[in-house]
Amino acid sequence: MIRDVPGLAPAWGALAACVLWGATGVWVEAATIEVAAYDGPINPVAAEYVAEALEAAGERGAEALILKLDTPGGLDASMRTIVKAILASEVPVVVYIAPTGARAASAGVFITLAAHRAAMAPGTNIGAAHPVALGGGPMDEEMKRKVENDAAAYIKSLAERRGRNAQWAEDAVRKSVSATEREALGLKLIDAVAPDLPSLLAQLHGLEVVTAAGPRRLATNGAEVAEYPMGLRLRALSVLSDPNVAYILMLIGIYGLIFELSNPGAIFPGVVGGIALILAFYAFQTLPINYAGLLLIGLAVLFFLAEFAVPSYGLLTIGGVIALTLGSLMLIRGDLPGFGLSWSVVAPAVILTALFFGVMLRYAWRSQRAAPTTGMEGLIGATAVAKTVLAPRGSVVLHGELWDATSAEAIAADEPVEVTAVEGLTLVVKRKAPSGEEAP
Repeated sequence: MIRDVPGLAPAWGALAACVLWGATGVWVEAATIEVAAYDGPINPVAAEYVAEALEAAGERGAEALILKLDTPGGLDASMRTIVKAILASEVPVVVYIAPTGARAASAGVFITLAAHRAAMAPGTNIGAAHPVALGGGPMDEEMKRKVENDAAAYIKSLAERRGRNAQWAEDAVRKSVSATEREALGLKLIDAVAPDLPSLLAQLHGLEVVTAAGPRRLATNGAEVAEYPMGLRLRALSVLSDPNVAYILMLIGIYGLIFELSNPGAIFPGVVGGIALILAFYAFQTLPINYAGLLLIGLAVLFFLAEFAVPSYGLLTIGGVIALTLGSLMLIRGDLPGFGLSWSVVAPAVILTALFFGVMLRYAWRSQRAAPTTGMEGLIGATAVAKTVLAPRGSVVLHGELWDATSAEAIAADEPVEVTAVEGLTLVVKRKAPSGEEAP
């Protein structure tokens, strides 16, 4: 047979493809699987990345989109955006909780159950989807019950839509239950346990899914895998969305503006501070910000600036440090998974701020108590040399200038004198004690 002749196999394949194209009018190509990997809290960056990946998969005619997920949870609004995109997708979406050690907690549970198919790598877990509040303080019992019931109904509808265990899904919200990959498979939460992508593709082959375009059967054997990387803009925003990075940028911005306002014309601190502050506020739009905390930090800045203008003897600095500390603790809700400021960032920031303004306050206090060095007041205590005999009037040389002087005692020429007062353009002087009589 022709196919058995060495060297003719490629030609035979090409001929078969040509015949198939002639019969159908279309080229038959190997299926493509798009893979989008996300590791981090569910926030607007995650929502935008998943939306972009789904759009790209649709444009390329991908057989499926595999969302490789590792998340502690995150924002409810971003999670619902992702779920809506999956439910409206004509491309099958497979959520793959991987690599080993990964998890899909809180918002990640909703996303996993919304997917057309789901899988987990060995050594992973899923669960603990109890909702937590955004904003100022803990929810009252009535609001807590409403939020919990809403989340429970939502996750049950997703589980029932995909034929998964609705009772466990409800317990994940109400009781924060979790499951390992083997338990999840037994509970019918996922469809496969796969150590890697080739194993996952082999297990997905032939499974039926129902997308927004209707039912279809997955053909993943021999599919070409194409990674969909996160773009530069989203990577930058992802870094900025780290609460600790955003907090540090905010402090840099505050310090820069304080330096610029206290030393007009320095320019560099103002430029750096302005850029850092804008980046911080850009990052804050992706974080659960408590505006009471933000206002307290703004109040601290006002106290620090007022310290330079009002002689408060340190009270404004103390008030500013207290406001900064409380504002930092309240700025971002720490009970949300994946969010919250680290004490290793907040504590050094507050301590350095207190030390900085404490040192500034000390120098300001010393400058206020220091003797004047300019004007007539700056002449008092200065050492001059008698140009002529002072008996009681004469002239002295001070700072290279010749001054009229008067003294209550007779002073010979060329003797050192000390200025004790200034009367108009006349200096009142006295004989300066010899250096040997000065205290050691």
